[in-house]
Amino acid sequence: MSQRYRITRSMQQDNAEPAITLEECMQYFAVKPNFAYSQVFTVKGPESTMSIEGDFFMWQYEGYEIPFRLYSGDLYVALTTEAVVPVMLEIATDLRADVVEG
Repeated sequence: MSQRYRITRSMQQDNAEPAITLEECMQYFAVKPNFAYSQVFTVKGPESTMSIEGDFFMWQYEGYEIPFRLYSGDLYVALTTEAVVPVMLEIATDLRADVVEG
């Protein structure tokens, strides 16, 4: 099972920054290479397929799609490969947010 991380502004003491918005993410990820927006994330298993609706920014990496999901003002990502770490930290820095586990 992989670890899940949250890119959030809720941990900031002055709380001057508002929550991360869909509009902000749409603008940010539109200029990022290898990212595409999707309203559905589909997980295919050996015996079934599950679709999850939401706001996903799909990162294409070595033939895989790694979802960054916007939910309640935070971005969530699972650490499925170590390559996610620098991308996650860059996104958090650019969005003036913190990274927390969970």
